Amino acid sequence: MSDKRTIDAYTNRVNEYLAIPLPAEQLKTRQDFADAVGAGGYVLDLGSGPGSDSGFLMRQGLKVRALDATPAFVEHARQNGVDAHLGTFDDVTETAEYDGVYASFSLLHAPRADFTRHLKAIHTALKPGGQLFLGMKLGTGEHRDDLDRYYTYYSEAEIREALTQAGFTVDRTVEGVGKGLAGSYDGFILVFAHA
Repeated sequence: MSDKRTIDAYTNRVNEYLAIPLPAEQLKTRQDFADAVGAGGYVLDLGSGPGSDSGFLMRQGLKVRALDATPAFVEHARQNGVDAHLGTFDDVTETAEYDGVYASFSLLHAPRADFTRHLKAIHTALKPGGQLFLGMKLGTGEHRDDLDRYYTYYSEAEIREALTQAGFTVDRTVEGVGKGLAGSYDGFILVFAHA
């Protein structure tokens, strides 16, 4: 994600972002992801935000590399002991490096035309059988929210198709509704897949 308007929206709201409580579904699936990868596993937190999930995964015994396009988020994560790096989805260039990739509500900021390409890069970066956690908002079209952040919305079928095209096997999905930074309640889907 390299959309300046989206990055600016996050830059000015680090503390607000940190104050958003995670829905129960996300808390459970985050733990499920950590359990699936297993202690000692190497994980990429892609679109890591200020590093809250990275910190959680580290406390579960995982080794985490965090990547985000918002400098203020990266700085906050580093101040809290996270191995955080400034970068975009296009900076995922590794091959068979990670035991898991945690992409929680980050790829929804990528243009639709780039979605499958980014998923293929993630597939390449994962070791064979590696775990992917993908959090996305459900819906149709592309637009900016009230905070000027760019979003692309998908149906479950579209997400499954894109993952399959990228070489993933979808293991399970969980749906829910959560309140985001802009204050709206949105339907979401949490997807577990493996390379």
